[in-house]
Amino acid sequence: MGTDNKPKSGTGNPDTKKRKQQYRPNNKAVKKGSYPLRPGVQGFFITCDGGRERQASQEAVQVIESFYEELLEGKDSDVKHKVSVSQNKPTNKKIKFTYSDSEDDNNNDDENNEKVDKDSLVSNEKNHETSIPVKKVENETNEKVEEEDKNGIEDDETEKQPEKKQRVETSESKCEEVVKRKVEEKSVDKLIEAELEELKDKSKRRFNYLDSGCNGVVFVQMRKREEDPSPKEIAQRMITTAAETRKHMARFILRILPIEVSCYASEEEISRAIKPLIAQYFPKETETPYKFAVLCEARANSGFEKMKIIDAVAKSVPEPHKVDLTNPEKTIVVQIAKTVCCIGVVEKYKELAKYNLRQLTSSSKQ
Repeated sequence: MGTDNKPKSGTGNPDTKKRKQQYRPNNKAVKKGSYPLRPGVQGFFITCDGGRERQASQEAVQVIESFYEELLEGKDSDVKHKVSVSQNKPTNKKIKFTYSDSEDDNNNDDENNEKVDKDSLVSNEKNHETSIPVKKVENETNEKVEEEDKNGIEDDETEKQPEKKQRVETSESKCEEVVKRKVEEKSVDKLIEAELEELKDKSKRRFNYLDSGCNGVVFVQMRKREEDPSPKEIAQRMITTAAETRKHMARFILRILPIEVSCYASEEEISRAIKPLIAQYFPKETETPYKFAVLCEARANSGFEKMKIIDAVAKSVPEPHKVDLTNPEKTIVVQIAKTVCCIGVVEKYKELAKYNLRQLTSSSKQ
């Protein structure tokens, strides 16, 4: 007749339930990992093999950061090179050395030697003429020495005071230097700590990967500053170097596309958000109009009409520019992942293997 002391399935500690509910908004399980992709961000839309999203995102951040630093160093080196060239221009001046073995130098040396001999003769004659009795000079010198001894005692007392002042001043200056060094060390330590905190905090990183919610798709967000290069410049530098060198720089990345505008996936939002991008790359008043094409792809969005989005994007481009699907100079890329639309502009899309790193770095062209 034993009784079970185990609690029933419906009963339990109420504190644990409250704790679980705090970490579950709307009583739903939260997916662990990166932050989700949202409108209003810019960065890089990256495709990879299915199931390799995490490896591809980490690899993409490293590769993008390396090309970002190359672009910054290139700008700084151009400025330094211009300054160094302007300062180190060759000067067309003749230089004469004092140790040359010419005849003129030998003649000048002979003349100088003759002058020295004459001066020595004159000085010897004057010394012979100025022979004065020694006794008078000795008496005068003794009197002067006694006076100087009396004055010397007074001078020593006055000289000791400035020496003390100098010692005090030197000690104060040393203390000030020590204090300055300590302050500088503290400031450097604080800067390092601030940088480490920024690296720990994902919201303050320059490049951070976001969860697109789609299989085989990764998005790397870029927090761009005014002096930073644009995502288009970084992606274009990466693709062109891969096409020129044909060296493997990524293992999990397939395609990388720069994204400068992101919004909700609807015709109205897309036509509104794309206006500043069109004004930047397709100005109305130009002497050389561009040939362009529109590329549109959708993932995890069944209610999406592809042709409507393509027509809306094409109509937003002003008239001097024309559509050319065979040989476009610029391609407007529209990538939709669930409810978020990512838009960017690339150059030579077909010539550069559709911005596919694996095809560009493969041994045989496809």
